[in-house]
Amino acid sequence: MYKVLSCLLFIGIIALSGCGPTTQVTRIDSDTVVDLSGRWNDTDSRMVAETMITDCLSHVWINNHNQTSGERPVVIVGSIRNKSNEHIATQTFISDIEKAFINSGKVRPVSDKSERDEIREERADQSEHAAIETIKRMGRELGADYMMTGEINTIEDREGGRQIVFYQTNLTLTNIESNEKVWIGEEKIKKYIGRKKFKM
Repeated sequence: MYKVLSCLLFIGIIALSGCGPTTQVTRIDSDTVVDLSGRWNDTDSRMVAETMITDCLSHVWINNHNQTSGERPVVIVGSIRNKSNEHIATQTFISDIEKAFINSGKVRPVSDKSERDEIREERADQSEHAAIETIKRMGRELGADYMMTGEINTIEDREGGRQIVFYQTNLTLTNIESNEKVWIGEEKIKKYIGRKKFKM
């Protein structure tokens, strides 16, 4: 009798374990817009960056620079601070900004501080180990004319299973030599998040 009960218990455990939730993964196009939680996501990052850089490059500062220097302005993206109450991958947003700058063809973006340090180490290493005709010289970096900085803020309003999340991104472009702010832009996103309650 004991063996029969043990066998039935074992079969029951196996049966129950097979009834658990399963995970299904489907690959989708990286440009597909998917909002699961309503939080800031890759689509928000890309769209905000593209919209704001398009606006930035349509203002008078770039024409003034081109007329004065005769060359495309050199731009560096500085810190983008996350002042929201959620985790936002600001480095991804910075990369989206740099990509929008590069794709415009109107400015010359340069590497930020962390990237420069790594590149300088490589040049120093080349001076010791690379063939003379392939060594890249020191002191040939492009000095940036302008720096872009900014921040991302959120405001939330929540009631029951409903929630409104408001994102505001502010970016500023500053002339590094004169400290003059030549462009200030903002972009807003408002999301309604409704959560259904399960009925037993």
